[in-house]
Amino acid sequence: MTFHLRPAAPEDLEFARDLTCQNMLRYYIHHGLLWQDEAFDVAWSGRQNWLIVQGDVSIGFLSLSRDMRALYIRELQVAEAFQGRSAGSWAIDQVIDMARKERRPALRLTVFDNNPARNLYERKGLQVQGRDECFLRMQLDISTHVL
Repeated sequence: MTFHLRPAAPEDLEFARDLTCQNMLRYYIHHGLLWQDEAFDVAWSGRQNWLIVQGDVSIGFLSLSRDMRALYIRELQVAEAFQGRSAGSWAIDQVIDMARKERRPALRLTVFDNNPARNLYERKGLQVQGRDECFLRMQLDISTHVL
């Protein structure tokens, strides 16, 4: 079954917040950071958000922002039951395509240094550009061929 993106609606906020907390809380705890629902909600309201849908089931979401230098993946979350089934890889391909169409010079994201999603990002051509405490800053130059 294939995936598609659907623009997120205000009623999708709770799904996205709960999914992010479920997926990320262990990293927050490991690094001594405090999860705050309110902070997630504020960030969500200032971004372009898409649900990752398979059939008629929302299995994850993307949260994006932009500036003149890059398209930024602020969140890419896939429900645990659907991880390892290519949804994340497919979603990254969609964002790379968006960046190309928008003629953004780069795709950027930040990932916890101990998050295995880093391996997926590296397979997709993103490279570590720097480190901020427990986070890695990664980038794909859009002129780079994507696998």
